Amino acid sequence: MDAVERENSDRQKRWVKEQKVGEGTYAVVYRGREFATGRKCAIKKIKVGQFKDGLDMSAIREVKYLRELKHRNVIELLDVFSSKTNLNLVLEFLDSDLEMIIKDRTLVFLPADIKSWMAMTYRGLEFCHRNFVLHRDLKPNNLLIAANGELKIADFGLARDFADPGFKMTCQVITRWYRPPELLFGSRYYSSAVDIWSVGCIFAELMLRTPYLAGESDMDQLKTIFRALGTPTEQDWPGHTKLPDYVPVGQFPKTPLRDLFTAASADALNLLSRCLVYEPRKRISSIEALNHPYFTAMPYPTHPSKLPKISKQPSRPLDEVDGNADPASTGPGVKAAPPKGRLKRKLTSPNDSDSKARSIARKLDFTKQVNSP
Repeated sequence: MDAVERENSDRQKRWVKEQKVGEGTYAVVYRGREFATGRKCAIKKIKVGQFKDGLDMSAIREVKYLRELKHRNVIELLDVFSSKTNLNLVLEFLDSDLEMIIKDRTLVFLPADIKSWMAMTYRGLEFCHRNFVLHRDLKPNNLLIAANGELKIADFGLARDFADPGFKMTCQVITRWYRPPELLFGSRYYSSAVDIWSVGCIFAELMLRTPYLAGESDMDQLKTIFRALGTPTEQDWPGHTKLPDYVPVGQFPKTPLRDLFTAASADALNLLSRCLVYEPRKRISSIEALNHPYFTAMPYPTHPSKLPKISKQPSRPLDEVDGNADPASTGPGVKAAPPKGRLKRKLTSPNDSDSKARSIARKLDFTKQVNSP
């Protein structure tokens, strides 16, 4: 056994796989621990032997970028080792993801909570973009939540660097509901603006508690976007009709965001609108977003430790809190909560000085709230 094999063997013995927690086409994820300390971890076993036509580049990219990106809002890569034909990535263990939190109808969101999740997302993304890395698959279930409430960007399998602006890239990236229109029209030259569009979709989903732009095919995705935001003109988005896969989709009028996001603050709507600009060069950047008035206006972002989180204990459905049934809470993919139990979190904003006076005995869905002062 040579030195490389010995080192790999030592790395492999350092970690213990315990329980399988997820599986995809090319990877299996286990909950594990460090043998010596008992520290929890996640072990992502990538089936290298099953990759064809260079698809193993996703595994290589994930290792490459996670080794380079060290930030509190980016998942940490603890170790890497090989086993037979598999590559194993040892990652910090995180309890849940933002998609689980959005779908859990027993949880109450305050505007300050949404602001906190958005701030952490933008901080992690700004660090990626500052280091010339595009994520290219931002969505709620790739935003993981640690036990202390910190949000961390994960799954860099589609990431790539963009230091050379003239380099041709694939448009077959980003999960459809979070994919910007330039990629749907086949653009092979793009920038960090593609990630910003995805973050805008996530922002809207946090406010609505349901995906904002959910198309069933690429063509339907474009129609869904245009129905929501209006069909772009050449003035709105110069040159888009010359993109490789451009096809006319239909004429739809622009609907003010306020019509759907009725309770969002003016600053929230402004930030959302600047993320969902058709012209990629006019989209807000991650650093500009962090300096947007939205994040400094009241209410201030909730401290991560006080954010809503998935509880192992049963809690009351929101419709029992206010006495009104909510048909959305029993929709597809939403688990009905047990009828008994306690709502763990006080229905007040932790940042309001008059929080006692503002205790709320009604459903605190963001879409139904009055604007915060």
